[in-house]
Amino acid sequence: MKIRTIKKSIKIAGLATMLLVSQSCKDVLDEEVVSGIGNDYMNTTKGFEDAVKAAYSTLRYYYGSQQGLTMSEYGTDIYATGADGGYKGFHFYDGQLNPTVDYLINTWDELYKGINTCNAIIDRAPSVTGITDAVKKVRVAEAKFLRAHYYYLLFMQWGGVDLRLTETLAPTKETKRASEAEMYTQIIKDLTEAVADLEAKAQSADYGRATKPAAETLLAKVYLTKAYSTSKAADDFSKAAALCKNVTTAYGFKLLDDFASVFDENNQVNSEIVFATQYTSDPLTNLTNNTGAANGGNNLHLFFGMQYDVQPGLKRDVFYGRPFKRLRPTAYFLNTVLADRTNDSRYKKMFRDTWLSNNPGANLNPSFDDSKAKLTFAAGDTAIYMPGVEWTKAQRAARKYQVLVPSMYNEALFPTLIKFFDTKRPDLTYEPGSRDYFVFRLADVYLMQAEALLQSGNVAEAVTAINEVRYRAGWPGKKEAMLLTAKDLTMETIMEERARELAGEQIRWLDLKRWNLLIDRVKKYNPQAAVNIKDYHVLRPIPQTQIDRSAKGADGKSVFAQNPGY
Repeated sequence: MKIRTIKKSIKIAGLATMLLVSQSCKDVLDEEVVSGIGNDYMNTTKGFEDAVKAAYSTLRYYYGSQQGLTMSEYGTDIYATGADGGYKGFHFYDGQLNPTVDYLINTWDELYKGINTCNAIIDRAPSVTGITDAVKKVRVAEAKFLRAHYYYLLFMQWGGVDLRLTETLAPTKETKRASEAEMYTQIIKDLTEAVADLEAKAQSADYGRATKPAAETLLAKVYLTKAYSTSKAADDFSKAAALCKNVTTAYGFKLLDDFASVFDENNQVNSEIVFATQYTSDPLTNLTNNTGAANGGNNLHLFFGMQYDVQPGLKRDVFYGRPFKRLRPTAYFLNTVLADRTNDSRYKKMFRDTWLSNNPGANLNPSFDDSKAKLTFAAGDTAIYMPGVEWTKAQRAARKYQVLVPSMYNEALFPTLIKFFDTKRPDLTYEPGSRDYFVFRLADVYLMQAEALLQSGNVAEAVTAINEVRYRAGWPGKKEAMLLTAKDLTMETIMEERARELAGEQIRWLDLKRWNLLIDRVKKYNPQAAVNIKDYHVLRPIPQTQIDRSAKGADGKSVFAQNPGY
């Protein structure tokens, strides 16, 4: 089956990746040999192909990992912090968010490793023999897609960075920060060239490789982002709309009929997936880097769960997962964005509301529900139910289980997002997951299309695009009630629709930033962060390691300037 091809090759090709790194060395004066494979290996037919496959491995560091999740969902309007875990500076925007944080350092380094691998592929391709020109052209296009992708992530998090476009073969301290305009120009150039040469099909026969619609989707995101920036052009929105329209109409992608089925762990390859980062149950092929930070595998299943496992009648198991309690939904997300539960199925299908007893017992003391004195559970009995609305004490007392109502939510007890849960882990303590991570899916493209069309003044077509997503989300018999009309569609509508559809999918922080609304919406809807967040928090602090390993100017300071405020 083709789905595993890229995954398994990374065991070999990842070694080649490490050989191509210099920009990202933590200390340029302290290096060690990490492999016996020579640098000329990638000049061979097999080495070149392995290098292209290795270039994809950087995606695993960011997507489906705690560090990528921390940098893309923490500190937004729809998610706040849970009871456990570190890196809460990303939630609170306080002094914990500083240039020495390892997530910032490691993410910076890993993205540059991926970029340098891509640079090597592009630079060396002309001299590689044994590969047809047609195949070579596609491989170079894959490398340009990935290079643009990695620079886009760097740019969104840090602003202008060191824009290296040729292979770095030796350690260097010569660095400089590109301007916003230079970043957009290069990213758009890479993606435009990738669109021209990638396969014009929904999925490559070698599943997991970048295709034309994947590049078009990312290019549309870039144009949308640029359209709100100081580098904006009059046609940015219309270009984004045209790219999205091509993705939604030209390749046979189709929204699944049921929102919940998109995240069915047994249906990883489906008609809605435009581009995915692949994972596997093999721990060797899930390794992303040599930092140990990613811990292998898609581990997003860990971070959205409440503390069910200490409640009466329950204990931790594989099905309900390890509850790391890192992220809990804000009141705004639950009460405003997800207010319509009569017509819209997404609240019910996105959150777990029932836990069945897997630890039966009699005369157990309730832990949070004061409506009853004792609890008794047989195996399989309901132990906890979350109605999502307030119940009176009498209503709760009529049930034989604990009822968790919104007034009882706290940092340990809250609605549990189930999009990423992974029941295929071998035991209840195992952290790596084997689910693919969906980087781009069709619903996101439709919502970008609606946004671009609305901002271009084409409200009628914008309504059609957003209604594709809303209709699918409706309960049977309620789908027509989900449809919007032109008078209903505003940017606020689109912002809330993206929150409903894409919650937890490593998108929200980037959305708020590109809309220039991060500060405003965090102040309005995230009480934990409202007091601390400042205008400069739209950029992350440049890792201190990068500043230290850059050359010094005549004033004795690093030529690689820190972002303001840090």
